[in-house]
Amino acid sequence: MRLFNLILSLIIIVASVILCQQIISNSISNQQNKTDYAELNHVKYGLFSVDEWKRQITVILAEEINKLYLSKANERVLRKHIEVLLNTLIDKVDKNIRADNADTAGGRLTQSFIDMFVKLDDIKKGIPEYADAVIHEMTKAKTRRQIKAVLNKQLDQYANKTFDTQLTSQLASILLRTDSRDIETARIKLDQEISVKHELIFKEVILLIILSVILFALSGFSRQTLAPSRYVILILSLVVLLIAGVTTPTIDMEAKISQMSFMLLGYPVHFENQVLYFQSKSILDVFWIMITHPDIQMKLVGVLLITFSIIFPLLKIVSSMGYYFNFHHARENPVIKFFVLQSGKWSMADVMVVAIFMAYIGFNGIITSQFGQLSSVGQELVILTTNGTSLQPGYYLFLTYTLLALFLSGFLTRKSPA
Repeated sequence: MRLFNLILSLIIIVASVILCQQIISNSISNQQNKTDYAELNHVKYGLFSVDEWKRQITVILAEEINKLYLSKANERVLRKHIEVLLNTLIDKVDKNIRADNADTAGGRLTQSFIDMFVKLDDIKKGIPEYADAVIHEMTKAKTRRQIKAVLNKQLDQYANKTFDTQLTSQLASILLRTDSRDIETARIKLDQEISVKHELIFKEVILLIILSVILFALSGFSRQTLAPSRYVILILSLVVLLIAGVTTPTIDMEAKISQMSFMLLGYPVHFENQVLYFQSKSILDVFWIMITHPDIQMKLVGVLLITFSIIFPLLKIVSSMGYYFNFHHARENPVIKFFVLQSGKWSMADVMVVAIFMAYIGFNGIITSQFGQLSSVGQELVILTTNGTSLQPGYYLFLTYTLLALFLSGFLTRKSPA
């Protein structure tokens, strides 16, 4: 029976190592995919993009120009404006002619003949007829086509002069990496790959956790002392969980506008999947961000983070091995005894688990609250928001490590050889 348990444990630990490698590889790859997908959907390329607004508004204006038509009511309004303009124009022409003729004797003589034969009031009596002629010319099909052509040409000129100045090198890099010709194709490819790998990673994580629990269950149910081979296997299992837990993302934080729409001139203006904020970080990622920050306080927090999440657990594992094998009378060493028997309340691994979970709850609550206010701005503007904050495989792996490490300490006190 012992031999069978040992062989089974060895098979499980080998499978755990392979799973650990697969989880890390797939998680890092999917983390990059998620970051790229969030970048493609970032609000700066949509809602805050001049090019996107220009694209949608240009289509609306072009449609309105192509539907250009003078109704009877519009004709009456336009006729009144034309009559006023013609009256003003006649007065200005008369005033300019009189001013030019007043400078010379010949001009004054010409003006006297004009006053004799041309009556300004008679000319103004024909203004309604002139207005009707202008309206008639404007309503001809040929004239409407010419007006639409001029307006469309002017619209194209304004559109060409309006452009976005933001850098697109990151977009180009993503398109190259995904082998895509445009943003939409890249989005579809990344979305499919993220979905497939997400499901695969969680299956691998669940299997790794189950295998680790089985290893500890085999040792826990046995009433015999903990054999050296089995103890080494348990240590390896904890190391595998720790490595996977600190290198894979622990939390994804995402806030985005799923849909925003409103009506402009009777046409819908629509934006989808506008990402406002996205971060997917592992414990090592957070440490690197903090340690490279110019602020000394951030560096200090980074050192504390790496100390209590990696260095302290590793020291505890090494100390427990020395305690188990009593290497150089390690069981009498106060430092070894502290790490093995008393460091549980100082290791901070459980605090790390709680801190990550509280960060998840806090960020989730803040985003949900703020987005709730944003979604209720009014009926004219429809905004659907999404809070994509979620715990990731790294959190569950680190949590499993923390719990099983507590069981290992209990095994040492109860089942270690004398």
